[in-house]
Amino acid sequence: MFTGLITGVGTVKSVTALGQGRDARFTIEAPAHEPWSGHVAELGASIAHSGVCLTVVESGPGWWAVEVSAETLSKTNLGAWAPGTRINLEGSLRLGDEIGGHLVSGHVDGLALVAAITPEHGSTRFLFALPASLAPYVAAKGSVALNGVSLTVNEVEGPRFGVNIIPHTLTHTNFHTLKPGDEVNVEIDMLARYVARQLAFNKA
Repeated sequence: MFTGLITGVGTVKSVTALGQGRDARFTIEAPAHEPWSGHVAELGASIAHSGVCLTVVESGPGWWAVEVSAETLSKTNLGAWAPGTRINLEGSLRLGDEIGGHLVSGHVDGLALVAAITPEHGSTRFLFALPASLAPYVAAKGSVALNGVSLTVNEVEGPRFGVNIIPHTLTHTNFHTLKPGDEVNVEIDMLARYVARQLAFNKA
């Protein structure tokens, strides 16, 4: 489990195709600041990479490697990762840790398209377009995780929704690298997921 509070932005060092090119192995360079600098990630550790929970399969000082299945590549933006791609990082939640964002599982539901980016007072307004299958799960003033970042939804209109990104979040995540047309990983709020499932079950 995670909270959606990013603790660093890493960089993809290398990408290696696996399984006749259907799967992939990514080597990740950790951020140059604490708590990641010089850190040797434990084998088997769970780390959220732009919202995707992945398992460390090899590591050294300041870097680690993860392997990703074709299913994950097809459902997330990891298939577009290349050397130099900047990714949001968060270590897994420990019992007793503060939950400052909202509970995030690291299981991405799909992709949202960056529709517009607009300066707004001291922050930046991002407008996202969701696929029709995910649109019903996002509500105004509800929570959503985008590229692993816990955010509050400002407004919703059809399949589109907006969020405001404060300067700290913009500079301390990979949101500052986004541009219209880019895709971000979306994890809908866990509560919305189960409420929708219960409503569907009651109708059956």
